[in-house]
Amino acid sequence: MSFKIQKKDKFTLIKTNVEKLDTTIAPALKSELVILNSDGVKNIIIDLGATRYCDSSGLSAILVANRLCKNANGSLVITGLQEPVKNLISISQLDTILNIADTLEDSIEMLNKTVGSNEE
Repeated sequence: MSFKIQKKDKFTLIKTNVEKLDTTIAPALKSELVILNSDGVKNIIIDLGATRYCDSSGLSAILVANRLCKNANGSLVITGLQEPVKNLISISQLDTILNIADTLEDSIEMLNKTVGSNEE
């Protein structure tokens, strides 16, 4: 599988296992995001630590995740960005709308601040 999904108490972690988040992977990721959303998942952390390349379809999947989380009154946090992906997000000016953290621990902390302690 191209990504691994772990459901936690207050969030779901999606960890990519691919070097490229592109048209071969992004549609499956989008589908999984929609399923998670329909199952009531509101808070998602996407760990892109293994991903060195992302194209427009990969960015689209990330934006779908962001929209689904926001519409469910939740939050999306992206973590583990390697330099090429970080640069693409910055050039696309998506760093102004996406929650980006350096580490998984920082992501969890960021989610806890935005979600609050009363959310499950």
